[in-house]
Amino acid sequence: MKKFILSALAVLCAMQLGAKDYNASLFGIKSNGTTLNTSSIQKAIDYIHSEGGGRLVFYVGRYLTGSINLRSNVTIQLNEGAVLLGSTNPYDYPIDSSYCALVRAVKVDNVAITGKGVIDGQGREASYNLLDQIQKGIINDPAKYDRPDGSRRARTLYFRECKDVTIDGITLKNSGDWVQTYDQCDRLKINGITVDSKAYWNNDGLDIVDCRNTTVTNSFIDATDDGICLKSHSHEHMCENIEIRNCVARSSASGIKFGTVSAGGYKNIRIINNKVYDTFRSAFTIATPDGGVVENILVDSLYAYNVGNAIFLRIGNRWTKGSVGSIDGVTIRNMYCELSDGKPDAGYEYEGPVEDLPRNISPASIVGLKGYDIRNVKLENVTIVTPGGGNPYYTKVGTSAKELDAIPEMADRYPEFSQFKELPAWGFYIRHAKDIAFDNVKFIAKNRDYRPAIVTDDVKGLSLADVTFEEPGAKKKQIHTYQTTNIQINK
Repeated sequence: MKKFILSALAVLCAMQLGAKDYNASLFGIKSNGTTLNTSSIQKAIDYIHSEGGGRLVFYVGRYLTGSINLRSNVTIQLNEGAVLLGSTNPYDYPIDSSYCALVRAVKVDNVAITGKGVIDGQGREASYNLLDQIQKGIINDPAKYDRPDGSRRARTLYFRECKDVTIDGITLKNSGDWVQTYDQCDRLKINGITVDSKAYWNNDGLDIVDCRNTTVTNSFIDATDDGICLKSHSHEHMCENIEIRNCVARSSASGIKFGTVSAGGYKNIRIINNKVYDTFRSAFTIATPDGGVVENILVDSLYAYNVGNAIFLRIGNRWTKGSVGSIDGVTIRNMYCELSDGKPDAGYEYEGPVEDLPRNISPASIVGLKGYDIRNVKLENVTIVTPGGGNPYYTKVGTSAKELDAIPEMADRYPEFSQFKELPAWGFYIRHAKDIAFDNVKFIAKNRDYRPAIVTDDVKGLSLADVTFEEPGAKKKQIHTYQTTNIQINK
Protein backbone atom coordinates (compact mmCIF):
# COMPACT_ATOMS: atom_id res chain seq x y z
CA MET A 1 0.00 0.00 0.00
CA LYS A 2 2.81 2.35 0.93
CA LYS A 3 4.50 1.71 -2.44
CA PHE A 4 1.20 2.41 -4.21
CA ILE A 5 0.76 5.73 -2.41
CA LEU A 6 4.32 6.78 -3.21
CA SER A 7 3.82 5.82 -6.87
CA ALA A 8 0.55 7.76 -7.02
CA LEU A 9 2.23 10.81 -5.52
CA ALA A 10 5.03 10.56 -8.06
CA VAL A 11 2.52 10.37 -10.93
CA LEU A 12 0.58 13.31 -9.48
CA CYS A 13 3.74 15.40 -9.21
CA ALA A 14 4.62 14.56 -12.80
CA MET A 15 1.12 15.52 -13.95
CA GLN A 16 1.32 18.78 -12.06
CA LEU A 17 4.69 19.55 -13.60
CA GLY A 18 3.39 18.74 -17.08
CA ALA A 19 0.32 20.96 -16.48
CA LYS A 20 2.43 24.08 -16.01
CA ASP A 21 2.37 25.54 -19.48
CA TYR A 22 3.56 29.07 -20.19
CA ASN A 23 2.67 30.77 -23.46
CA ALA A 24 5.81 32.31 -24.95
CA SER A 25 3.91 35.54 -25.65
CA LEU A 26 3.50 36.12 -21.89
CA PHE A 27 7.18 37.06 -21.78
CA GLY A 28 7.05 39.49 -24.70
CA ILE A 29 8.49 36.95 -27.12
CA LYS A 30 7.62 37.99 -30.67
CA SER A 31 6.73 35.62 -33.50
CA ASN A 32 7.40 37.95 -36.44
CA GLY A 33 10.77 36.42 -37.43
CA THR A 34 12.62 39.74 -37.17
CA THR A 35 12.57 40.73 -33.48
CA LEU A 36 15.56 39.26 -31.62
CA ASN A 37 14.06 37.38 -28.67
CA THR A 38 17.19 36.06 -26.95
CA SER A 39 16.75 37.95 -23.66
CA SER A 40 13.00 37.35 -23.52
CA ILE A 41 13.31 33.60 -24.13
CA GLN A 42 16.10 33.32 -21.56
CA LYS A 43 14.00 35.25 -19.03
CA ALA A 44 11.10 32.87 -19.65
CA ILE A 45 13.29 29.80 -19.15
CA ASP A 46 14.82 31.21 -15.96
CA TYR A 47 11.40 32.13 -14.58
CA ILE A 48 9.89 28.70 -15.28
CA HIS A 49 12.91 27.08 -13.63
CA SER A 50 12.53 29.29 -10.55
CA GLU A 51 8.86 28.29 -10.30
CA GLY A 52 9.74 24.59 -10.14
CA GLY A 53 9.55 23.78 -13.81
CA GLY A 54 7.11 23.51 -16.70
CA ARG A 55 6.79 24.00 -20.43
CA LEU A 56 7.54 27.11 -22.46
CA VAL A 57 5.09 26.75 -25.33
CA PHE A 58 5.67 28.29 -28.75
CA TYR A 59 2.67 28.51 -31.10
CA VAL A 60 2.62 29.21 -34.84
CA GLY A 61 5.22 31.78 -35.80
CA ARG A 62 8.91 32.42 -36.37
CA TYR A 63 10.88 33.24 -33.23
CA LEU A 64 14.31 34.74 -33.89
CA THR A 65 16.91 34.17 -31.18
CA GLY A 66 20.58 33.92 -30.37
CA SER A 67 22.05 31.41 -27.94
CA ILE A 68 19.83 30.38 -25.02
CA ASN A 69 20.46 28.13 -22.00
CA LEU A 70 18.03 25.51 -20.75
CA ARG A 71 17.54 25.12 -16.98
CA SER A 72 16.53 22.07 -14.97
CA ASN A 73 12.88 20.96 -15.18
CA VAL A 74 12.13 23.13 -18.22
CA THR A 75 10.69 21.88 -21.51
CA ILE A 76 10.64 23.86 -24.74
CA GLN A 77 7.44 22.87 -26.51
CA LEU A 78 7.38 23.76 -30.21
CA ASN A 79 3.89 23.24 -31.52
CA GLU A 80 3.29 22.56 -35.20
CA GLY A 81 4.01 25.70 -37.18
CA ALA A 82 6.41 27.13 -34.60
CA VAL A 83 9.95 27.82 -35.81
CA LEU A 84 12.80 28.70 -33.46
CA LEU A 85 15.03 30.65 -35.81
CA GLY A 86 18.75 31.06 -35.19
CA SER A 87 20.24 34.52 -35.54
CA THR A 88 22.64 35.04 -38.45
CA ASN A 89 24.77 37.45 -36.37
CA PRO A 90 27.79 35.51 -35.07
CA TYR A 91 27.98 37.77 -32.01
CA ASP A 92 24.62 36.44 -30.83
CA TYR A 93 26.45 33.21 -29.94
CA PRO A 94 29.29 32.47 -27.49
CA ILE A 95 31.83 32.06 -30.31
CA ASP A 96 34.76 31.83 -27.88
CA SER A 97 33.08 29.22 -25.68
CA SER A 98 33.45 25.46 -25.77
CA TYR A 99 29.68 25.21 -25.92
CA CYS A 100 28.79 27.40 -28.91
CA ALA A 101 25.22 26.47 -29.81
CA LEU A 102 21.77 27.86 -30.40
CA VAL A 103 20.22 25.87 -27.52
CA ARG A 104 22.59 24.89 -24.73
CA ALA A 105 22.14 22.83 -21.58
CA VAL A 106 25.04 22.29 -19.20
CA LYS A 107 24.82 20.24 -15.99
CA VAL A 108 21.03 20.39 -15.78
CA ASP A 109 18.44 17.65 -15.21
CA ASN A 110 14.99 16.79 -16.54
CA VAL A 111 15.00 18.94 -19.66
CA ALA A 112 13.26 18.44 -22.98
CA ILE A 113 12.54 19.86 -26.41
CA THR A 114 9.30 18.45 -27.79
CA GLY A 115 6.58 19.00 -30.36
CA LYS A 116 6.14 19.09 -34.13
CA GLY A 117 7.87 22.42 -34.60
CA VAL A 118 11.22 23.31 -36.15
CA ILE A 119 14.57 24.64 -34.98
CA ASP A 120 16.29 26.29 -37.95
CA GLY A 121 19.87 27.32 -37.16
CA GLN A 122 20.33 29.33 -40.37
CA GLY A 123 23.87 27.99 -40.17
CA ARG A 124 24.98 28.84 -43.68
CA GLU A 125 24.19 32.53 -43.34
CA ALA A 126 25.63 32.67 -39.82
CA SER A 127 28.82 30.95 -40.98
CA TYR A 128 29.21 33.29 -43.96
CA ASN A 129 28.81 36.29 -41.66
CA LEU A 130 31.37 34.81 -39.27
CA LEU A 131 33.77 34.26 -42.17
CA ASP A 132 33.25 37.88 -43.21
CA GLN A 133 34.38 39.03 -39.76
CA ILE A 134 37.44 36.77 -40.00
CA GLN A 135 38.39 38.08 -43.44
CA LYS A 136 38.09 41.65 -42.18
CA GLY A 137 40.54 40.81 -39.37
CA ILE A 138 38.02 41.46 -36.58
CA ILE A 139 38.06 37.82 -35.45
CA ASN A 140 41.34 35.91 -35.34
CA ASP A 141 40.67 32.49 -36.86
CA PRO A 142 42.83 30.37 -39.21
CA ALA A 143 39.78 29.68 -41.43
CA LYS A 144 41.29 26.37 -42.52
CA TYR A 145 39.86 25.14 -45.82
CA ASP A 146 38.22 28.60 -46.14
CA ARG A 147 35.77 27.91 -43.35
CA PRO A 148 35.61 29.20 -39.75
CA ASP A 149 36.80 26.87 -37.02
CA GLY A 150 34.04 24.47 -36.02
CA SER A 151 34.13 25.58 -32.37
CA ARG A 152 33.00 29.04 -33.47
CA ARG A 153 30.15 27.86 -35.67
CA ALA A 154 26.96 27.39 -33.69
CA ARG A 155 25.62 23.89 -33.32
CA THR A 156 21.86 23.69 -33.09
CA LEU A 157 21.76 21.77 -29.79
CA TYR A 158 24.53 21.15 -27.27
CA PHE A 159 23.81 19.22 -24.06
CA ARG A 160 26.68 18.57 -21.66
CA GLU A 161 26.61 16.49 -18.44
CA CYS A 162 22.82 16.46 -18.28
CA LYS A 163 20.48 13.80 -16.88
CA ASP A 164 17.01 12.83 -18.05
CA VAL A 165 17.00 14.53 -21.43
CA THR A 166 14.14 14.09 -23.92
CA ILE A 167 14.18 15.25 -27.54
CA ASP A 168 10.93 14.25 -29.21
CA GLY A 169 9.16 14.97 -32.48
CA ILE A 170 10.97 18.12 -33.56
CA THR A 171 12.74 18.95 -36.83
CA LEU A 172 16.30 20.30 -36.78
CA LYS A 173 17.55 22.21 -39.84
CA ASN A 174 20.53 24.08 -41.21
CA SER A 175 23.18 23.92 -38.51
CA GLY A 176 26.46 25.82 -38.70
CA ASP A 177 28.40 22.79 -37.40
CA TRP A 178 27.33 19.46 -35.87
CA VAL A 179 23.55 19.55 -35.65
CA GLN A 180 23.17 18.13 -32.15
CA THR A 181 25.71 17.01 -29.57
CA TYR A 182 25.00 15.18 -26.33
CA ASP A 183 28.17 14.95 -24.25
CA GLN A 184 28.44 12.86 -21.06
CA CYS A 185 24.67 12.77 -20.65
CA ASP A 186 22.78 10.04 -18.78
CA ARG A 187 19.28 8.80 -19.52
CA LEU A 188 18.91 10.46 -22.92
CA LYS A 189 15.86 9.74 -25.10
CA ILE A 190 15.66 10.88 -28.70
CA ASN A 191 12.52 9.85 -30.56
CA GLY A 192 10.73 10.69 -33.75
CA ILE A 193 12.92 13.59 -34.81
CA THR A 194 13.81 14.76 -38.30
CA VAL A 195 17.19 16.22 -39.21
CA ASP A 196 17.53 18.05 -42.51
CA SER A 197 20.91 19.75 -42.34
CA LYS A 198 22.95 20.25 -45.45
CA ALA A 199 23.65 23.93 -44.83
CA TYR A 200 27.40 23.92 -44.29
CA TRP A 201 30.47 21.80 -43.56
CA ASN A 202 30.60 19.30 -40.68
CA ASN A 203 26.83 18.96 -40.40
CA ASP A 204 26.88 15.65 -38.47
CA GLY A 205 23.26 14.68 -38.00
CA LEU A 206 23.58 13.31 -34.46
CA ASP A 207 26.63 13.06 -32.19
CA ILE A 208 26.40 11.04 -28.98
CA VAL A 209 29.59 11.59 -26.98
CA ASP A 210 30.43 9.51 -23.89
CA CYS A 211 26.74 9.12 -22.99
CA ARG A 212 25.10 6.35 -20.98
CA ASN A 213 21.64 4.77 -21.02
CA THR A 214 20.55 6.33 -24.29
CA THR A 215 17.90 5.44 -26.86
CA VAL A 216 17.54 6.87 -30.36
CA THR A 217 14.36 5.68 -32.07
CA ASN A 218 12.10 6.30 -35.06
CA SER A 219 14.13 9.19 -36.46
CA PHE A 220 15.14 10.38 -39.94
CA ILE A 221 18.50 12.04 -40.51
CA ASP A 222 19.73 13.68 -43.73
CA ALA A 223 23.09 15.36 -43.18
CA THR A 224 26.21 16.48 -45.04
CA ASP A 225 28.53 14.62 -42.71
CA ASP A 226 28.20 11.50 -40.56
CA GLY A 227 24.57 10.56 -40.05
CA ILE A 228 24.44 8.92 -36.61
CA CYS A 229 27.77 9.15 -34.84
CA LEU A 230 28.97 7.87 -31.47
CA LYS A 231 32.14 9.50 -30.18
CA SER A 232 34.31 9.26 -27.07
CA HIS A 233 36.24 12.41 -26.20
CA SER A 234 37.29 11.50 -22.64
CA HIS A 235 39.58 8.72 -21.44
CA GLU A 236 37.52 8.64 -18.23
CA HIS A 237 34.17 8.06 -19.96
CA MET A 238 32.64 5.97 -22.75
CA CYS A 239 29.44 5.48 -24.69
CA GLU A 240 27.65 2.73 -22.78
CA ASN A 241 24.23 1.07 -22.85
CA ILE A 242 22.96 2.70 -26.04
CA GLU A 243 20.26 1.53 -28.44
CA ILE A 244 19.62 2.95 -31.91
CA ARG A 245 16.43 1.51 -33.40
CA ASN A 246 14.14 2.12 -36.38
CA CYS A 247 16.09 5.06 -37.81
CA VAL A 248 16.97 6.12 -41.36
CA ALA A 249 20.19 7.95 -42.22
CA ARG A 250 21.41 9.63 -45.41
CA SER A 251 24.90 11.06 -45.30
CA SER A 252 27.72 12.45 -47.41
CA ALA A 253 30.09 10.68 -45.00
CA SER A 254 29.31 7.54 -42.94
CA GLY A 255 25.83 6.27 -42.13
CA ILE A 256 26.23 4.88 -38.60
CA LYS A 257 29.68 5.39 -37.13
CA PHE A 258 31.70 4.94 -33.94
CA GLY A 259 34.49 7.54 -33.89
CA THR A 260 36.53 9.10 -35.14
CA VAL A 261 37.59 10.53 -31.76
CA SER A 262 37.57 7.47 -29.49
CA ALA A 263 39.44 8.06 -26.24
CA GLY A 264 37.34 6.04 -23.78
CA GLY A 265 35.36 3.74 -26.03
CA TYR A 266 32.02 2.02 -26.56
CA LYS A 267 30.33 -0.78 -24.62
CA ASN A 268 26.96 -2.51 -24.81
CA ILE A 269 25.64 -0.87 -27.98
CA ARG A 270 22.61 -2.22 -29.89
CA ILE A 271 21.82 -1.01 -33.41
CA ILE A 272 18.54 -2.56 -34.49
CA ASN A 273 16.45 -2.28 -37.68
CA ASN A 274 17.97 0.79 -39.30
CA LYS A 275 18.40 1.96 -42.90
CA VAL A 276 21.22 3.87 -44.60
CA TYR A 277 21.18 5.22 -48.16
CA ASP A 278 22.96 7.59 -50.58
CA THR A 279 26.00 7.56 -48.30
CA PHE A 280 29.51 8.30 -49.53
CA ARG A 281 31.44 6.28 -46.97
CA SER A 282 30.57 3.17 -44.96
CA ALA A 283 27.10 2.06 -43.98
CA PHE A 284 28.56 0.96 -40.63
CA THR A 285 31.93 1.94 -39.13
CA ILE A 286 33.77 1.30 -35.89
CA ALA A 287 37.01 3.27 -35.71
CA THR A 288 39.11 3.41 -32.54
CA PRO A 289 42.37 5.22 -33.34
CA ASP A 290 42.72 6.98 -29.96
CA GLY A 291 42.94 4.21 -27.36
CA GLY A 292 39.24 3.50 -26.89
CA VAL A 293 37.92 0.07 -25.91
CA VAL A 294 35.07 -1.42 -27.97
CA GLU A 295 33.08 -4.29 -26.44
CA ASN A 296 29.76 -6.06 -26.92
CA ILE A 297 28.36 -4.45 -30.06
CA LEU A 298 25.29 -5.80 -31.87
CA VAL A 299 24.13 -4.66 -35.29
CA ASP A 300 20.92 -6.40 -36.31
CA SER A 301 18.84 -5.74 -39.43
CA LEU A 302 20.78 -2.96 -41.11
CA TYR A 303 19.70 -2.24 -44.69
CA ALA A 304 21.98 -0.09 -46.82
CA TYR A 305 21.47 1.09 -50.41
CA ASN A 306 23.69 3.14 -52.74
CA VAL A 307 26.60 3.43 -50.31
CA GLY A 308 30.35 3.59 -50.84
CA ASN A 309 31.25 0.76 -48.48
CA ALA A 310 29.46 -1.81 -46.33
CA ILE A 311 31.48 -2.40 -43.14
CA PHE A 312 34.70 -0.90 -41.81
CA LEU A 313 36.19 -1.98 -38.46
CA ARG A 314 39.54 -0.37 -37.67
CA ILE A 315 42.07 -0.05 -34.83
CA GLY A 316 44.54 2.83 -35.19
CA ASN A 317 47.26 4.53 -33.18
CA ARG A 318 46.81 8.23 -33.76
CA TRP A 319 46.77 10.15 -30.45
CA THR A 320 47.10 7.22 -28.05
CA LYS A 321 50.60 7.92 -26.67
CA GLY A 322 51.29 4.19 -26.53
CA SER A 323 47.86 3.02 -25.32
CA VAL A 324 46.34 1.32 -28.35
CA GLY A 325 42.61 0.66 -28.40
CA SER A 326 40.78 -2.61 -28.91
CA ILE A 327 37.72 -4.10 -30.60
CA ASP A 328 36.42 -7.31 -29.03
CA GLY A 329 32.93 -8.69 -29.55
CA VAL A 330 31.04 -7.38 -32.59
CA THR A 331 28.07 -9.21 -34.09
CA ILE A 332 26.57 -8.07 -37.39
CA ARG A 333 23.54 -10.06 -38.49
CA ASN A 334 20.63 -9.80 -40.90
CA MET A 335 22.35 -7.11 -42.97
CA TYR A 336 21.74 -6.32 -46.63
CA CYS A 337 23.99 -3.83 -48.42
CA GLU A 338 24.19 -2.58 -52.02
CA LEU A 339 27.30 -0.62 -53.00
CA SER A 340 27.22 2.19 -55.53
CA ASP A 341 29.01 2.00 -58.87
CA GLY A 342 29.39 5.80 -58.84
CA LYS A 343 29.56 8.54 -56.25
CA PRO A 344 26.64 7.81 -53.93
CA ASP A 345 26.45 11.32 -52.49
CA ALA A 346 26.45 13.06 -55.90
CA GLY A 347 24.21 16.08 -55.74
CA TYR A 348 24.90 17.03 -52.14
CA GLU A 349 26.00 20.64 -51.84
CA TYR A 350 28.88 19.42 -49.66
CA GLU A 351 29.98 16.08 -51.09
CA GLY A 352 32.52 13.63 -49.74
CA PRO A 353 36.18 14.22 -50.66
CA VAL A 354 36.94 13.77 -54.34
CA GLU A 355 40.54 12.84 -53.52
CA ASP A 356 39.30 9.36 -52.59
CA LEU A 357 38.37 8.82 -56.21
CA PRO A 358 38.91 7.39 -58.73
CA ARG A 359 39.74 3.87 -57.50
CA ASN A 360 38.41 0.35 -57.75
CA ILE A 361 35.54 -0.49 -55.40
CA SER A 362 36.79 -1.06 -51.84
CA PRO A 363 35.78 -4.24 -49.98
CA ALA A 364 34.31 -4.36 -46.51
CA SER A 365 37.22 -4.51 -44.08
CA ILE A 366 38.30 -5.64 -40.63
CA VAL A 367 41.73 -4.11 -40.11
CA GLY A 368 43.57 -4.16 -36.78
CA LEU A 369 47.22 -3.36 -36.17
CA LYS A 370 50.13 -5.72 -35.95
CA GLY A 371 50.10 -6.98 -32.38
CA TYR A 372 46.63 -5.53 -31.76
CA ASP A 373 44.07 -7.86 -33.28
CA ILE A 374 40.39 -7.13 -33.75
CA ARG A 375 38.74 -10.03 -31.92
CA ASN A 376 35.54 -12.02 -31.94
CA VAL A 377 33.66 -10.62 -34.91
CA LYS A 378 30.65 -12.56 -36.24
CA LEU A 379 28.72 -11.97 -39.45
CA GLU A 380 25.45 -13.90 -39.72
CA ASN A 381 22.89 -13.75 -42.54
CA VAL A 382 24.65 -10.96 -44.41
CA THR A 383 24.45 -10.10 -48.12
CA ILE A 384 26.82 -7.61 -49.75
CA VAL A 385 26.16 -6.62 -53.37
CA THR A 386 29.01 -4.82 -55.13
CA PRO A 387 29.41 -3.55 -58.69
CA GLY A 388 32.64 -5.55 -59.01
CA GLY A 389 34.50 -4.81 -62.18
CA GLY A 390 37.86 -4.16 -60.58
CA ASN A 391 40.32 -3.41 -63.38
CA PRO A 392 43.89 -4.74 -63.03
CA TYR A 393 45.09 -2.37 -65.75
CA TYR A 394 43.88 0.60 -63.76
CA THR A 395 45.73 -0.25 -60.57
CA LYS A 396 46.49 -3.62 -59.12
CA VAL A 397 47.26 -5.12 -55.72
CA GLY A 398 47.70 -8.85 -56.00
CA THR A 399 47.77 -11.61 -53.41
CA SER A 400 51.44 -12.56 -53.43
CA ALA A 401 53.25 -12.37 -50.10
CA LYS A 402 55.25 -9.40 -51.32
CA GLU A 403 52.17 -7.48 -52.44
CA LEU A 404 50.20 -8.19 -49.25
CA ASP A 405 53.14 -7.26 -47.03
CA ALA A 406 53.46 -3.98 -48.93
CA ILE A 407 49.98 -2.79 -47.92
CA PRO A 408 50.79 -0.02 -45.43
CA GLU A 409 49.63 -0.11 -41.81
CA MET A 410 48.73 3.61 -41.74
CA ALA A 411 48.36 3.42 -37.96
CA ASP A 412 48.45 7.18 -37.41
CA ARG A 413 46.22 8.15 -40.33
CA TYR A 414 42.61 9.25 -40.14
CA PRO A 415 40.77 5.91 -40.28
CA GLU A 416 38.68 5.54 -43.39
CA PHE A 417 37.72 2.59 -45.60
CA SER A 418 39.38 4.19 -48.63
CA GLN A 419 42.66 5.09 -46.91
CA PHE A 420 44.50 2.13 -48.47
CA LYS A 421 43.32 3.24 -51.93
CA GLU A 422 43.47 -0.24 -53.48
CA LEU A 423 42.90 -3.55 -51.68
CA PRO A 424 43.27 -7.08 -53.07
CA ALA A 425 39.66 -8.28 -52.47
CA TRP A 426 36.31 -7.25 -53.91
CA GLY A 427 34.17 -8.55 -51.04
CA PHE A 428 36.04 -8.58 -47.71
CA TYR A 429 39.59 -7.83 -46.54
CA ILE A 430 40.66 -8.99 -43.07
CA ARG A 431 44.02 -8.18 -41.50
CA HIS A 432 45.38 -8.48 -37.93
CA ALA A 433 42.35 -10.23 -36.48
CA LYS A 434 41.45 -13.18 -34.28
CA ASP A 435 38.39 -15.42 -34.19
CA ILE A 436 36.43 -14.16 -37.17
CA ALA A 437 33.28 -16.12 -38.10
CA PHE A 438 31.04 -15.80 -41.17
CA ASP A 439 27.78 -17.81 -41.23
CA ASN A 440 25.40 -17.64 -44.18
CA VAL A 441 27.15 -14.72 -45.85
CA LYS A 442 26.62 -14.03 -49.53
CA PHE A 443 28.85 -11.92 -51.78
CA ILE A 444 27.46 -10.77 -55.13
CA ALA A 445 29.55 -8.99 -57.77
CA LYS A 446 27.54 -7.61 -60.69
CA ASN A 447 30.62 -7.57 -62.91
CA ARG A 448 33.67 -9.78 -63.08
CA ASP A 449 36.53 -8.59 -60.88
CA TYR A 450 40.23 -9.45 -61.13
CA ARG A 451 40.38 -9.89 -57.34
CA PRO A 452 39.19 -12.80 -55.17
CA ALA A 453 36.18 -12.11 -52.95
CA ILE A 454 37.90 -12.61 -49.58
CA VAL A 455 41.51 -12.01 -48.62
CA THR A 456 42.85 -12.60 -45.10
CA ASP A 457 46.26 -11.63 -43.73
CA ASP A 458 47.50 -12.37 -40.20
CA VAL A 459 44.26 -13.91 -38.94
CA LYS A 460 44.21 -16.41 -36.07
CA GLY A 461 41.01 -18.39 -36.27
CA LEU A 462 38.78 -18.07 -39.34
CA SER A 463 35.44 -19.84 -39.69
CA LEU A 464 33.48 -19.60 -42.95
CA ALA A 465 30.21 -21.54 -42.90
CA ASP A 466 27.80 -21.41 -45.84
CA VAL A 467 29.63 -18.52 -47.51
CA THR A 468 28.65 -18.14 -51.16
CA PHE A 469 29.84 -16.07 -54.12
CA GLU A 470 28.14 -14.85 -57.28
CA GLU A 471 30.35 -13.29 -59.94
CA PRO A 472 29.76 -13.45 -63.70
CA GLY A 473 32.22 -15.75 -65.45
CA ALA A 474 34.48 -16.21 -62.41
CA LYS A 475 36.66 -19.30 -62.37
CA LYS A 476 39.27 -18.15 -59.89
CA LYS A 477 39.60 -19.10 -56.25
CA GLN A 478 37.40 -16.75 -54.23
CA ILE A 479 39.12 -17.12 -50.83
CA HIS A 480 42.79 -16.28 -50.42
CA THR A 481 44.34 -16.76 -46.99
CA TYR A 482 47.80 -15.52 -46.07
CA GLN A 483 49.42 -15.92 -42.66
CA THR A 484 46.10 -17.30 -41.46
CA THR A 485 45.77 -20.19 -39.01
CA ASN A 486 43.00 -22.39 -37.63
CA ILE A 487 40.85 -22.17 -40.76
CA GLN A 488 37.44 -23.85 -41.03
CA ILE A 489 35.60 -23.53 -44.34
CA ASN A 490 32.28 -25.33 -44.71
CA LYS A 491 29.49 -25.05 -47.31
